[in-house]
Amino acid sequence: GETLLDTAATLNAMHCDLLAVRHDQSGAPNLLAQKVDAAVINAGDGTHEHPTQALLDALTIRRHKGRLEGLTVAICGDILHSRVARSNIHLLTTMGSRVRVVGPPTLMPAEVARLGVEVFHDMEAGLAETDIVIMLRLQRERMGGQGGRGGLVPSAREYFRFYGLDAEKLAHTRPDSLVMHPGPMNRGVEIDSAVADDPARSVIREQVEMGVAVRMAVLDTLSRVNRPVQ
Repeated sequence: GETLLDTAATLNAMHCDLLAVRHDQSGAPNLLAQKVDAAVINAGDGTHEHPTQALLDALTIRRHKGRLEGLTVAICGDILHSRVARSNIHLLTTMGSRVRVVGPPTLMPAEVARLGVEVFHDMEAGLAETDIVIMLRLQRERMGGQGGRGGLVPSAREYFRFYGLDAEKLAHTRPDSLVMHPGPMNRGVEIDSAVADDPARSVIREQVEMGVAVRMAVLDTLSRVNRPVQ
């Protein structure tokens, strides 16, 4: 029940140098950054952004493809509730990637095309000749309604039929395309186990590894602000 401003006052009293914040309200880390003396790292705020996830995704892609510019990236699934999608859209379009968002109309933000992406509601069309496929889980906790779906999606089986990534749908991408997922995965809902575990195409576990490296780099970079010069 404590207000965010009281939380900020408490954190200031602790004299911390770095503050990593995950919050269910969009904009909370930005507000804290204005009120605390520490460097603030956004570890995910509501349905707004997840910057370090986008950084680790970009690093994973570049390690395999050597570049970001000119690649076609499809972000598929629950775009409406995904902070990962928003951060990836901002980063990848800035770095010259061509970004597509693929999902049912009920899970697509209004006017999402204004973010500089192409919008598809058909998986086969959206995946055609793509270099990277980023799958997203259904964020049922944000949907409300019966079974956490709120009428936005049909049954899990029907959703997988149309929007779940399996070998048949993956065949529409480029032969050397990569499969990614920020986790946690819902096997049999948005991704088939055979695809998720494919050693030739899936880099999902490498994303986790790169996440450690990227977050170490963020902590190191921000801590240098208050680090004495040696």
